[in-house]
Amino acid sequence: MSDEIFKYSSKQQGIVTSLPLPMDQESDIVSLRPTRLTEYIGQSEIIETLKIAIEAAKKRGDALEHVLFHGPPGLGKTTLAHIIANEMGTCLTVTSGPALEKGGDLIGMLTHLEFGDVLFIDEIHRMPKTVEELLYPAMEDFHIDFIFDKGVHARSHRFRLKQFVLVGATTRVGLLSAPLRDRFGIFRSLDFYNLEDLEKIVRRSAALLNLTIENDGATELSKRSRGTPRIVNRLLKRVRDFSEVRSDGRITRQTVGAALMLEGVDEAGLTPLDRRYLQTIIEYYKGGPVGIEAIAATLQEESDTLVDVVEPFLLKSGLIIRTSSGRKASESAYRHLQITRPPDACRG
Repeated sequence: MSDEIFKYSSKQQGIVTSLPLPMDQESDIVSLRPTRLTEYIGQSEIIETLKIAIEAAKKRGDALEHVLFHGPPGLGKTTLAHIIANEMGTCLTVTSGPALEKGGDLIGMLTHLEFGDVLFIDEIHRMPKTVEELLYPAMEDFHIDFIFDKGVHARSHRFRLKQFVLVGATTRVGLLSAPLRDRFGIFRSLDFYNLEDLEKIVRRSAALLNLTIENDGATELSKRSRGTPRIVNRLLKRVRDFSEVRSDGRITRQTVGAALMLEGVDEAGLTPLDRRYLQTIIEYYKGGPVGIEAIAATLQEESDTLVDVVEPFLLKSGLIIRTSSGRKASESAYRHLQITRPPDACRG
């Protein structure tokens, strides 16, 4: 290409040039995840625990202890894994329990970790038993044993690993085996966020997205987010789209209400699936008690989806009661759905 053609293309297109342009240095997607502990909002006790543990490990020149986070989806378990790696100045490798189908998948990751690197396993309770057993010596003594050949020719080789940090995340801690659970030095549970912390998250996210949001808009959005940062950020983006197309781009209480009405999210943050879940218990099973498998069959949903995604917030809100004989709808559920409780219905 001649100089004349190159100059013309650079001038006209704005991208055909050997010089770096601002667009070359922009991230494709604006990440709303905090990257440091000082930026993290909420879960104050967990953050304080991590600050102390990380500072102590740095002073000793040692790696952090293995960490296990458990709690409902969307509360920040993955974000905390990223933050731990950033604070320790090490690399992060991300995988999940279902992705580790055989021992070789895990061994390949472990052997590439450097000192202090973080291996994050999401949904660690879904890891196959054979893979889990490989983790025991790796977590405790930082080695793995290879078995060569079979029968009388079998021999073992021990491979030393560099000291790494395993961060596990699970939504169902009860499904973790005791040997695996006991090998974690730091064990913390994440709870739903309060309204004040969610409003701070909304304002921070709005600032990152260059949005104008009024105080009543932030409050209304927080009320409908089920106490979950992931949901509040997702709803914020839907409200942003609505306000840009149907309003003046300013997010107010009215625009939040109108936008989330289209999404099917009501004043308490319940989704259509949540309301169908409650209606199934009330209308099909007279308020309960009823087993989760029966509810899942009626809704044609997976029982794991109901247990992991739907039930935690409904239990926290007191809309359902879980008993040994099944799930029951509470008085609050009848009031929220504006359904009159029949005289013979079970009382929660």
